[in-house]
Amino acid sequence: MIKAIPNMLTVGNLFLGIVAIMLAFQPDSIYVDYAAIMVIIGMLLDGLDGRMARLLNAQSEFGKELDSLSDVITFGVAPAFIMYVAAFQEMGMMAMFIVAIFPICGALRLARFNVQTGGNTGYFVGLPITAAGGVLATLALYHNLFSSVYLSLFMLLLSYLMISKIKYPNFKKVGIPKSTYWVAPILVLVVAVLGFMYPTQFPKIVSIPLFLYALYGMKKGLDHLRKKWKKSKVEEDDKAFHDSSL
Repeated sequence: MIKAIPNMLTVGNLFLGIVAIMLAFQPDSIYVDYAAIMVIIGMLLDGLDGRMARLLNAQSEFGKELDSLSDVITFGVAPAFIMYVAAFQEMGMMAMFIVAIFPICGALRLARFNVQTGGNTGYFVGLPITAAGGVLATLALYHNLFSSVYLSLFMLLLSYLMISKIKYPNFKKVGIPKSTYWVAPILVLVVAVLGFMYPTQFPKIVSIPLFLYALYGMKKGLDHLRKKWKKSKVEEDDKAFHDSSL
């Protein structure tokens, strides 16, 4: 029974994703805020299930597949629908294409992660769907500040970052003492209470570190391109100098 706890957390994550989708389509706009909160709480559960599995020595292929399927719903489909309801409903067929791209890229990201073996576990290759979904769900709450064009472009950028080869830090590998795991349910409860007490402000505050995490990868990608360009330029200069000396 104890070893079923990680899978129960994963199912809880999936449940919150389904609830987020239903909340997003409610007529009152305040429910979009609550839908984003469901995704945020789902992020906490997603961070806990793997740690609990390692703590209880309950890791399994079943749990791994269940986690991926849950993530596609909670951090792929749900945030895409939240953004659609908040900002894209008047864009017609183009909106359907943009909304579909996000969970598709998320599924591709998870499939690639699941088949990877070995390597450095200190980083993720591509923006994790959990972070991308959290960014998108909270970004939807800024639909009054940004036009649907900018939001759609950022949504496509997040989709690309998930399937990119940019390396992101893997905070799941940060060790936490076993004696502090009792804090986890309290943390989830506190986040839930704060979210429902301040439904419009709380998700926007949470969005700040998520945005910074996504931007970190963009900066690394630009730095890599800059180094690659400088290297090619140096090689071209060396070749030109060699040819002229002949």
